[in-house]
Amino acid sequence: MNYTLDFASLLSNGYPSLILQGVITTLEMTALAWLLAFTLGSLLTVLRTLKIKALDYIIVLYIAFHRNVPMLVHILLWYFGIAAIIPESINDKINILGGEFFYATVAIGLVTAAYVSEDLRSAIRSIPSGQMEASRTLGLNYMRSMRKIILPQAFIISIPTLTNQTLLLFKNTSLAMAIGLIELTGAGREIESATFKTFEVYAVVTVIYLAISLVLMFIGAYLSKRSAFSAR
Repeated sequence: MNYTLDFASLLSNGYPSLILQGVITTLEMTALAWLLAFTLGSLLTVLRTLKIKALDYIIVLYIAFHRNVPMLVHILLWYFGIAAIIPESINDKINILGGEFFYATVAIGLVTAAYVSEDLRSAIRSIPSGQMEASRTLGLNYMRSMRKIILPQAFIISIPTLTNQTLLLFKNTSLAMAIGLIELTGAGREIESATFKTFEVYAVVTVIYLAISLVLMFIGAYLSKRSAFSAR
């Protein structure tokens, strides 16, 4: 029996709106998780440069934990584990705002922060140590030297790897489907369950993921070229 493609059926019963809402949810998760990852990753990087042994051990443990446990397990841990041990009043407020979205975003952001921290740390190690010494000679304290001299260079050096981390973060948002969040993949599954148009639904979802990924890659390439041109 030949299978007849029927993309037109996806244009009825509010399916386009469901897909659009899934795209919006995915992009919101990506943006918020990226902000968390970038902020926390930068902080962890700076703290490691202080070379305080006890603090360094804690950060190394944090990075090892988040890099060696699957992302899906982190999401499940936050949604079913952390949610069960925090005060019920706080959890109720989170659930009112959207518990699936909140816990998945936090889990993805925390995991990605570990990778961002390592990328920035590698970039800092490639910067000549004389730059820190020169900035201290000019009267800047350690933290201001990091903020004004070292970190900006580390961010520029890390643009290619940070772009890769952003792409991985964006794609990992699909794992939130496991806890019932209707992001892009979740929306696709809902429509597929109702229409049984498996190929058509996931073809559309695939194209959307590909299009957004290409946009992110273009932005990363543009920023990398622009920073290289500015450095000349």
